[in-house]
Amino acid sequence: MNELFATLPDGTPVHRWTLERAGVRVRILSYGGIVQSVEVPDRDGRTADVVLGFAGLEGYLEHPEPYLGAFVGRYANRIAGARFELDGVTYALAPNNAPNSLHGGENGFDKRVWDMEPAGEHGVRLSRVSPHGEEGFPGRLEVSGTYELDESGALRISYEAVTDAPTHVNLTNHSYFNLAGSGNAGGHELRLDASRFTPVDADLIPTGVEEVAGTRFDFRRARKVGAGYDHNFVLDKGRTEQAVEVAELYDPASGRVLRVATTEPGLQLYTADHLGEPFSPGDGIALETQHFPDSPNRPEFPGTVLRPGEVYRSQTVYGFSSR
Repeated sequence: MNELFATLPDGTPVHRWTLERAGVRVRILSYGGIVQSVEVPDRDGRTADVVLGFAGLEGYLEHPEPYLGAFVGRYANRIAGARFELDGVTYALAPNNAPNSLHGGENGFDKRVWDMEPAGEHGVRLSRVSPHGEEGFPGRLEVSGTYELDESGALRISYEAVTDAPTHVNLTNHSYFNLAGSGNAGGHELRLDASRFTPVDADLIPTGVEEVAGTRFDFRRARKVGAGYDHNFVLDKGRTEQAVEVAELYDPASGRVLRVATTEPGLQLYTADHLGEPFSPGDGIALETQHFPDSPNRPEFPGTVLRPGEVYRSQTVYGFSSR
């Protein structure tokens, strides 16, 4: 179902698309490609919204920094010094997370209005053109994200992009999950198939790659998440053509389970310690499937360069159940 949701201050209409299947209801906004809500049942069949969001558009406009549920790009996560060199040319980006660039800059994909059209019976396709030079990135980028509910009620997000000049692309969805539907999510249990992670400096830029064994970053066996995480995990499977399950989040109180599958080589775990008003620290947990932070400046990391004639493809699946 497609409906007019709100109007931006400049008069631009914002639409909302509702998907329903297998007991799951998802609402998506054309503003920011935002996943506004995901309603799923618990072990007793009681339904609750398990992602953080606002009831009205004004909440997203007044509190943009958490990137609640947003379609993030051109480059998810941080680029050190808000610059990179590509083919001998240095590109300066907006230092919106000074001194770094974060999630695409001051006016990234999360603050753009996307075109929406049906994608089969249970999906919606969002698309836009990011012009050459937008937020400092080279190349005219034609980009889309398709949100679909499969027969089990899993939310499948598929990204595609093409460019007319070499550029960097790294897309993700920035939903914060709270499987209880309210309260603090720190008691959720997480399993993450990652034997390594990228430690960070004071500006949250990776300093290398280290083993998780013997550290608080070891989630290879499910345990409570707690607080204090804003780190990229190096997924054991690496980059894959098909989405492979890499994580499971479980809320013992409600019995709700979230399983994450992706084609991406990394996953950023953020425990929302600095979420900001009107939320409290730890109200949600972000599991951002993506390439590594600062890959444009780190040739040893999996590459994020997209060139003319190539097609960027990425897929992440959020599956819901209970036990």
